Amino acid sequence: MDRLTLAHIDEELESSEVDALRFLCQGLVKRKRLEGVKDAKELFVKLEERGLLENPYFLYQLLQTISRADLLSLLETDSRRPEETDANLILSDYRVMLYQIHEDMTKENLDKMKFLLSSKLGKRQIETCNTALDVFVEMEKAGLLSETKLDELHKILLQLDQQQALTFQNLPPPPQCQISTLMLLFFILYHTHPRDVSFCCLCLCSSDVRLNVCSDAEPNPGPSPVFDQNDYYILSHNPRGMCVIFNNEDFPGTSLNYRGGSQRDEKTLHQVFEKLGFTVVVHNNLTAESMRRELEKLGKKNFLDDDALVVCMLSHGNKGSVYGTDAQQVFLQDVTKPFTSGQAPTLAGKPKLFFIQACQGSLYQRGYVPCPPRPRQEEEDRESRLEEDAGPVHGETVPHDADFLLGMATVPECKSFRNTSTGSIYIQQLCQELLRSAESSERDDDILTVLTRVNREVSKGEYLNYKQMPEPKYTLTKKLVLKFV
Repeated sequence: MDRLTLAHIDEELESSEVDALRFLCQGLVKRKRLEGVKDAKELFVKLEERGLLENPYFLYQLLQTISRADLLSLLETDSRRPEETDANLILSDYRVMLYQIHEDMTKENLDKMKFLLSSKLGKRQIETCNTALDVFVEMEKAGLLSETKLDELHKILLQLDQQQALTFQNLPPPPQCQISTLMLLFFILYHTHPRDVSFCCLCLCSSDVRLNVCSDAEPNPGPSPVFDQNDYYILSHNPRGMCVIFNNEDFPGTSLNYRGGSQRDEKTLHQVFEKLGFTVVVHNNLTAESMRRELEKLGKKNFLDDDALVVCMLSHGNKGSVYGTDAQQVFLQDVTKPFTSGQAPTLAGKPKLFFIQACQGSLYQRGYVPCPPRPRQEEEDRESRLEEDAGPVHGETVPHDADFLLGMATVPECKSFRNTSTGSIYIQQLCQELLRSAESSERDDDILTVLTRVNREVSKGEYLNYKQMPEPKYTLTKKLVLKFV
């Protein structure tokens, strides 16, 4: 790029603007190489060394982001959008987002943020921070902030301006309005998947790089709009929440059989949900009263720092219930009731998943389409290890509050099956599909898609010459996408 043009731009930029440009270029140029930069000329030399000024569009983005539109006329930019050219150097949405937060940060909030972080960053580091950008750099150095790690910043912003944030969350933004970026980050973190933050943060909808929301009736002059953040449950905490497994295998002194293979289910669930970022707690062989007591205790927990709750029931069962080890029933309404928004307000608006591996009656399901026969010996070996999770028959319930999902191993009135060696048909298929979904790059591979695949795969098989059809029931209000943490 023409050195005379760069010199003119250098003369016009203030030191604070140079600091902002230096911050925006981190990630494209190593931080250490930028630390000694004192003016724009030195910065431009570093950018030229990296080949970042070969296309004027990159510098155009930098100046536009710091609201120096008056300098854009000095650049001979390509009129085509960057995706239509060979230029693929586009500023990080993550860094632009942090810059916008810096721009909206008041002196009072900056002082509060420094105070809140002083114990984590150290007094010396905090004292050297004169702007929010300085604080963000120190947070990155300390491992508290990155493009995929926004939890700590999220908590700080809530404490700085929580009331305003909550007000913004509950009101739809009016058309063509400019939004405080501090509030926008809160909105993003509450309504999108954290790993998608860099994808969905910013739309540069005007020449002065303020954030605009465009109505449906108006063309959007910026990049393609992001997916609707209201469609997804936010998962931003690590751990995501709790996964509580109730594993009843032994039923001494009752007519219910020992549930061989259930330990395999418990182990598989433990491994899968731990990979998905949940803290796993296991309760083995509880009576009905003990199960209810543990559920009520769990319901009284403060879930403020949890994004979701998972409860897995592995036991014998009947229509609308599961059994304790004393062969007494725990009705499904007793399982879900402690977690309704009325009983557990800090779980309101958060997904609550219940997976029930238990028979729901004494009937068998039969298939009406012939299936390809298996080799006889393979079928005999397999069926010799299949059992039913059944007991005497009673009543059914479905959770009536919002944001519940009840994944049933079988439909009402019917039996479910468990292999005494490899675990239950439903739980093992569920875990397999959860892992497949977690590894997938598909955004819409949500929990209902997972359960649909579970239905399909389980329904294909034959178990003791019978069929099994799982049944998900839900009052979810958004999509839930579970990925590895």
